[in-house]
Amino acid sequence: MRRFGTPPSADEMEAIARQAMLSLPEPFASHLGDVVLLVEDFADEATLDAMEIEDPFDLTGIYEGIPLTERSVDHSGTLPDRVRLFRRPILDEWASGEDTLEHLVAQVLVHEVGHHF
Repeated sequence: MRRFGTPPSADEMEAIARQAMLSLPEPFASHLGDVVLLVEDFADEATLDAMEIEDPFDLTGIYEGIPLTERSVDHSGTLPDRVRLFRRPILDEWASGEDTLEHLVAQVLVHEVGHHF
């Protein structure tokens, strides 16, 4: 993945994240079918406020949902769980580090998906 020039778009980053999701081993991969993956430039103000984060560059991703270990029949009919990746903070970290973008996106994704279990 290019390091300089036009930064990867949200769609390109989503494709990288989906590939990382597909490469997760079992039994994890089979439990992610209903998890929605979103790539946004930054977290919204409500999310930053709820997490008490002032600088939007400090949040690269977030899991929103009910972990599998906490689910019950009472949770039927709820919205699907989501993993939101924040493109600009990820790009900022990538530009200042040594990791490939693919590795960094996979690392953030795995961290957030871990909250699902």
